[in-house]
Amino acid sequence: MSVGPKRNRRREAIINAARHVFFESGYTAASMSSIAACLGGSKGTLYNYFGNKEELFEALVRDFCTRWANGMLAGIAEGYPAERLTAFAEPYLTHLLSEEGIKLIRVLVSESHRNPRFSRIFYEVGPVRGREGLKAYFEACKAQGLINAPNCALAAVQFLTLCRGSTDLELLLNLTLPATPAEIHGQATQAVDTFMRLYGAGSRPVVSSKLSASP
Repeated sequence: MSVGPKRNRRREAIINAARHVFFESGYTAASMSSIAACLGGSKGTLYNYFGNKEELFEALVRDFCTRWANGMLAGIAEGYPAERLTAFAEPYLTHLLSEEGIKLIRVLVSESHRNPRFSRIFYEVGPVRGREGLKAYFEACKAQGLINAPNCALAAVQFLTLCRGSTDLELLLNLTLPATPAEIHGQATQAVDTFMRLYGAGSRPVVSSKLSASP
């Protein structure tokens, strides 16, 4: 067995232990000692992989966002928009509304005034990457006459907003229970249906091309 896979598994185990500690204790209260205790090893083991708590938390954020963006973008290869957008929306919502996703965002929000860099990493590696991929897909669909969106960047923002609704806010505020797979499918399907009614081929543009999406 090569050293690479073994090291990767150990790194993953460290991130999993860190995830538990950060989510239960919050970023400020978490320490390398408490993460090592959760892992069942020594702090020396952690420092072989991560130089400090900041590096470890950043790795956790990047790990979640990479899995999130990859899951979204895998669904929007070439194909009819209604089908491809459903394949995009379901992993988007599954990750965003997962227990891991909600807990991570809560930690990021609570830490954002002290360490805004973490929030920026989350935003750029996850949401921005997904949004830009969606925009590119819409531009390709528009060129083929499959959708009628005057501004594809704005259309991407609108579609993501339709997907989320108020569910993510309700979860962040602990006002509702996590969505089931059936509920996520229903929410994704409704978002796609609404979007295609607005921008599907043959629809009449109702959004001014002068409008632009948020940066």
